[in-house]
Amino acid sequence: MKTKILKLNQKKPQANLIRKAAELLKKGQVVAFPTETVYGLGADAFNPSAVKKIFSAKGRPADDPLIVHVASIADAEKAVKEIPAVARRLMKKYWPGPLTLVMSKSKKVPAVVTAGLKTVAVRMPSHPVALALCKAVGPIAAPSANSFGKPSPTKAAHVFADLKGKIPLILDSGSTHIGVESTIVSLTTKPAKLLRPGKITVEELRRILPVEIVTSVKKSERPLAPGMKYRHYSPKTPVLLVLKPTAEKIEKLVEKEQKKGKQIGLLCLGRYHTSAERVIIIGKTPEAAAKRLFDALRWLDLQKLDLIIAEGLPEKGFGMAVMNRLRRAASRIL
Repeated sequence: MKTKILKLNQKKPQANLIRKAAELLKKGQVVAFPTETVYGLGADAFNPSAVKKIFSAKGRPADDPLIVHVASIADAEKAVKEIPAVARRLMKKYWPGPLTLVMSKSKKVPAVVTAGLKTVAVRMPSHPVALALCKAVGPIAAPSANSFGKPSPTKAAHVFADLKGKIPLILDSGSTHIGVESTIVSLTTKPAKLLRPGKITVEELRRILPVEIVTSVKKSERPLAPGMKYRHYSPKTPVLLVLKPTAEKIEKLVEKEQKKGKQIGLLCLGRYHTSAERVIIIGKTPEAAAKRLFDALRWLDLQKLDLIIAEGLPEKGFGMAVMNRLRRAASRIL
């Protein structure tokens, strides 16, 4: 299969190009497209054979549920049994945007989308390309458009590197704005559960409703949302995550590993002197770090290193989301 790339205007996507992508989706194909968080790999959410192509292209386990993307509340209502009052309050405040809500699913949503669960995760993206595509097609099931387990794609080039020859089309509108996946909240229990942290923080959510943090499950359990069970966001190169980094602590680790003959890559928050062979600075704020995180991990993974040492951020606010990804990417944590 030849993978075609179409370049779209990020703010005003060309209608003729959206139509081409929509036609493929309506015919049961998959298409990669940008959202404000990461690039997604989409299929018609109500077409089970099309959705199965997502799992096949990514190499994704069948028990890892997908998120249904919509362009309107009316389309969200097609995917769920009912929208609770608290969900409508959250939608009014945060949709379109990086918030996914888990609710009881409707009969229209096939089991392959929800991994057999009676719940479905739904969100309304704010990216103009994603919204235009959802308006043209209807609800679109889409996880991140990468090979399963690898760092999520924030550029079309990342998608092409992972899925070339496996999917027919990538819509390219440049880098994504946020850089990590959406916040996921389950509204099927009281209190509500934060299943995956993202740009919408738990502190913000708790101003509206009580929220319990449950971001992982046991190996024997079925995940209620993406990113809870399996190792994700991981480059091939081992990652050592340092939770309370200082310049002195990092440099001692670099020197210790270099004495073992290892080539070291350093993923750091700010600039300072180091003897590491490759260094990439992602920024001191959670917003800056999130935007560059996956691109940085992918770049370091191409440098033929033996180890990536990553500095951790404080796990509060949006920093919780960045650290959630780094923890899942890491093979070791100090």
